[in-house]
Formats: sequence, C-alpha cells, structure tokens
Amino acid sequence: ICSALKLTVPSHTIHGIEGQPLHLSVDYSFNATASEIQIIWLFERSQSNPKYLLGSVNQRVVPDLEYQHKFTLIPPNASLRINPLHLSDEGNYIVKVNVRGNETIAASQKIQVAVDVPVTKPAVHTEPSSGVVEYVGNITLKCTVDRGTRVDYQWMKNGKRLHAGPNYTFSSNNATLQIVPVVKEDIGNYSCLALAAGRQPMLNLL
Repeated sequence: ICSALKLTVPSHTIHGIEGQPLHLSVDYSFNATASEIQIIWLFERSQSNPKYLLGSVNQRVVPDLEYQHKFTLIPPNASLRINPLHLSDEGNYIVKVNVRGNETIAASQKIQVAVDVPVTKPAVHTEPSSGVVEYVGNITLKCTVDRGTRVDYQWMKNGKRLHAGPNYTFSSNNATLQIVPVVKEDIGNYSCLALAAGRQPMLNLL
C-alpha cells in the first residue's frame, strides 16, 4: 500500500497587494489510515529564523497569539489566509503536514510571497524647465512616484509609445528620458506611465 503524502502548493511566486487579503492554496492527499493530521505554518525572511504562525491537530487550530487575528487556516486542506497583507509579510511561507497512522509520514513545501504596493500617480520633472536651443540644448524628463514597488515606466509622445532612438535615451527602468540634442521634431505632448506588478498603469501628462 502506498502511504506517500502528497503536498501541492503554487510553484511560482505569489504576488499580493498591500492592505488586501491573500490566500495561499495548499492541498494534501495520502493513502493511509490516519489517527492524527498535523499542519504547521512557518514564516521566514532572509537572514532570520523561521517564525511559528499557527498549527492544527485534527482541525483544532493552535495559533501564535501574536498573529491569531492575521493568519487563518482554511479547512479542509492546509490553505492559509493572510489578512491584511503588509510589506513586512514578504518572504517564504513554509507549510508542513504530518500524518500519523501505522507510521508517521510527513511532507513540507515552501511558498514565496511578494507584496506589491499600488503605484501612485507619477510626477514629471523637466530639466531645464525653460526652453532650449535647437541642435544645441538637451532636455531630461524624470518620472517619479511617491509609492509603489517594482515600478517600471513608459514614455509616450502624442499618445504613442516612445522607443530609444538616435536622440532618445532611457534609464534602466525608463524613469528618465533624455533628448539629446533637441530638434523641432521633438515638439509634442509627452506623458509618463508608471506600472507596478499586477496593477493598472497610472498616467501623468506633461
């Protein structure tokens, strides 16, 4: 008789949004007679020891009192609900299941969680702020946001996306656009899109 315990978790990084609930889906199955089923959840950040969040034996939950209002075990499987999600919750979540029958079988898995902060409306700063001389002057446009994680930027001119060209240069995350040198064809309406993982872009018109 195969008594192996199978524990199924998401194989990719789970992205959650700051301030929102997050559900970590965990299923387990086994082919054995069980007298006790124990579930344990731990949390670890880099360079720190794992913290105990909660555990259960035969669906009787024993939470860490510090976290009992934040973490909830979702029966009948071993899924975990985090509510609300904060930046400090980013890290690895370890789930361990022990099944006791004629023998004790165990399995554990790790789920990586990333917390995304919604991006705020971007602001555009121009250097220099006044006009420049054609073929001589340069312009630098900088796009910034007050809040947001893993933000990427896109630049538009007259509603169309700008790409690098002979006189257009972008920084690594596209936050800065340099026009060197400025020519009359560069006249137009420039806008900046700020994008964060899993969120709708925010637009600023220059």
